[in-house]
Amino acid sequence: MIQIFSDPSAVAEYVSEALIAKIRSKPEAVLGLATGGTMEPIYARFIDQARQSGLDVSRLTSFNLDEYVGLSADHPKSYSVYMREHLFRHLAFDASRLHLLNGLARDSVAHCQAYAAKLQGYGGIDLQLLGVGGNGHIGFNEPGTAFDRPCHVVKLAEQTRIDNRRFFAAGAVVPESAMTLGLVEIMAAREILLVATGESKAEIVAEWYRRDVTEEIPFTILKRHPQTTMILDEAAASLLPDEVSRQCVV
Repeated sequence: MIQIFSDPSAVAEYVSEALIAKIRSKPEAVLGLATGGTMEPIYARFIDQARQSGLDVSRLTSFNLDEYVGLSADHPKSYSVYMREHLFRHLAFDASRLHLLNGLARDSVAHCQAYAAKLQGYGGIDLQLLGVGGNGHIGFNEPGTAFDRPCHVVKLAEQTRIDNRRFFAAGAVVPESAMTLGLVEIMAAREILLVATGESKAEIVAEWYRRDVTEEIPFTILKRHPQTTMILDEAAASLLPDEVSRQCVV
């Protein structure tokens, strides 16, 4: 299902309300969380709404999608710091229930296996938030990633490193590899919300619509998921056929 909203603010409102509804219906829910610029207004709106409504988040469990290899949990560009700054420190989460990959793990392959096992031990993800990269990656599952691959270490595509350079200081080196939940864990989630906003995502969203399911565009696999909603703003949806846009505008 595709839903199209006027702008990122309207998208954030919708996704925040969806998160709150999930938490109210299942206070012990397991959430799969994403990072990046797309998620920032969503988390900001969620924090505001959670505070206003007195939402109890203390029984939630979360698993983050990915982390750069080589960055410590205190590195300013790590996703651990991102999550603390944009979400965790603002609400009364139980820190013991917040799971993040360790970018400094001595054996990153074994660490990925243990992370996947821990997630499985919690029964998998109830609601997974996803963004999408300009090349169609979800998490850091780059084009060509096998659909049956679980949590793993990945060498980042050059386009991904170029796209993410804006988050790093001028002259800083963007890490070459990362750890990520695989498409196995993502597709096992009971519900998925994929969010894409901005003109820069319009071409890959249109490719998703035009193409069959293919490992060349990893997020096309979501066409096989029975409970996926693609949430777009008008800019990200601008290259979809007019009849699709007319049917999906909220």
